[in-house]
Amino acid sequence: MENTTMEGLGFAHFLTHTDSVGRLVLGILLLLSVASWYLIFTRALGNVLARKRSDAFLQRFWNAQSLQEVQQMLKQDVPDSPATHLVRKSLEALGNSNQAGLAVAGGLGEYLTRTLSNAVDQEAADCEYGLTILATAGSAAPYVGLFGTVWGIYHALVQIGMSGQGTLDKVAGPVGEALIMTALGLAVAIPAVLAYNAFNRRNRMWMAKLESFSHDLYVLLTVKAGDAGPSSCVQRGG
Repeated sequence: MENTTMEGLGFAHFLTHTDSVGRLVLGILLLLSVASWYLIFTRALGNVLARKRSDAFLQRFWNAQSLQEVQQMLKQDVPDSPATHLVRKSLEALGNSNQAGLAVAGGLGEYLTRTLSNAVDQEAADCEYGLTILATAGSAAPYVGLFGTVWGIYHALVQIGMSGQGTLDKVAGPVGEALIMTALGLAVAIPAVLAYNAFNRRNRMWMAKLESFSHDLYVLLTVKAGDAGPSSCVQRGG
């Protein structure tokens, strides 16, 4: 009889006997898990594609013979990437440097610096997408699971007390089932924390690379503008 009782215990038994609060806790953990894994896969794939596209564009950019060739290359079907966005914005700034207005009142250097800084800041903001959810899942999921465990143990002990059968075999099963919630919380939190740290490291290295390229781009465009003037360095209307 004891073996039959113990065989009936488990996660399925816990689900059928838990109350609305327990189901709510399970729903929250499931939602955090789905959101975390969705962000892990989409962000990882997006980061790989962005790196490949930027590397391919940078190779073509540095092999170009002139800015006019770069501008013609941008008019073609070039895959969008952070490096492409930087070059496009900087060439637009170079082409608009002779126009009147407060945007270019400080000169080409200041205008180009502001344009590149804004483009890099935009990319940094895009890199932060989804990290808040991963951080929330990594920090909150263990406590949500622990709350579910405490709630499950409380109800298990209440039911055991009402039945008047407080032997070890009657207590171990329900308490062990309640501990499943803690395990689920850790199962949700650990991948989220690992992914959060990995994406943060990738973002730091990626932003350092973009900032280095933006500096090279600034030097290249200001030197070209100083040698030949903006109008001869880049064609208008591109």
